[in-house]
Amino acid sequence: MRYKFGQCELTPAARELVVAGGLRPVEPQVFDLLHHLVKEHDRVVSTDELINVIWNGRIVSESAINSRISAARSAIGDDGQRQEWIKTVRGRGFRFIGAVTAVTPAAGEAPESSTAGRQRIGFCRSADETRIAYATMGSGYPMVKAGHWLTHLEHDMRNPIWRPFLDELSRRFHLVRYDQRGNGLSDWDVTDFTLDRFVDDLEAVVDSAGIDRFALYGMSQGVPIAIAYIRRHPERVSHLILQGGYEKGRLVRSAAEREQAEAIITLIRHGWGKRDSAFIDAFTTMYIPGGDREQIDSVADLQRHSTSAANAAALRAAVDHFDVSALTDKVRVPTLVMHSRDDGVQPLDQARQIASRIPAAEFVLLESRNHVILPQEPAWRVMFSEIERFVLGT
Repeated sequence: MRYKFGQCELTPAARELVVAGGLRPVEPQVFDLLHHLVKEHDRVVSTDELINVIWNGRIVSESAINSRISAARSAIGDDGQRQEWIKTVRGRGFRFIGAVTAVTPAAGEAPESSTAGRQRIGFCRSADETRIAYATMGSGYPMVKAGHWLTHLEHDMRNPIWRPFLDELSRRFHLVRYDQRGNGLSDWDVTDFTLDRFVDDLEAVVDSAGIDRFALYGMSQGVPIAIAYIRRHPERVSHLILQGGYEKGRLVRSAAEREQAEAIITLIRHGWGKRDSAFIDAFTTMYIPGGDREQIDSVADLQRHSTSAANAAALRAAVDHFDVSALTDKVRVPTLVMHSRDDGVQPLDQARQIASRIPAAEFVLLESRNHVILPQEPAWRVMFSEIERFVLGT
């Protein structure tokens, strides 16, 4: 069943709201409220009924209800003055007014599929005019994934490491992600890889995607980028998820780690994208020691598609210099920190440091050796359950 009214189409099964032909991101609770009002459009829905249906009978303030009603109106182009679609019936509740057409799939017709698994790619310009490619996919609460090393928006959809991850996220969220500068479909011919420029790129993507408030997901080097972004725009981030990341990069942590970082950069210059090379063996052992044959074999192709050896080395050197230790304890956004127990890329102590310095941060230890959690391991389900619980409250 789906519902059409004005320029809007609401599909509950896929949790999609389309307005004037474009997918409109809506918070889960607001979507449920809108769905209930549309479904019951032939009568007044009391406040008590909304509390029972949407909030499961919990005690809810009048201001919280009015806030959700206002968000539902805004999503469909209505407001409290016009009340073109959602009318307040004083002393009784709310009613969805106007013509609503309920469309039932014909016999034998396949149910409409969700937008999960399909993406739309666009481009925007960062502050220094670097062209940044970004993609949107899925429906539900908006989530922005900060850029990190080794992605390619189009190739990722065929990659056995990234495709399952993206499918899982887009089943739950309206996901916005991008290729960072020097990488993927974004401009490769760049030289400025400072932290501020990476934050500029994230800033440009968020503005271009038209998202006002969202959950921000930082993975690996995306963690310091996300922390630095919140320093600029704390009001735009509703939830912060930090996974497998660090506060200080290898080149600014210790002498032993500096030596390791320099060795990795040398290997990158000589073995990037070369199948059966010593570098690929070392890389997969660090990043996905629990990977299966298909996942391990895919790494060389992903490297070749994502960027050049020169850019890979320059990016690695840049992110290993990141240091957000002066910003971490200033984060005032609800935060979930996750890290693999035996992560071979970033030490567990970095995650514990971040979690201990962000006020009221939650910490989840993932029982894994992999830097990128893989579908075949138990930590996969734990990770997505924790993300869903943290952001959606389910």
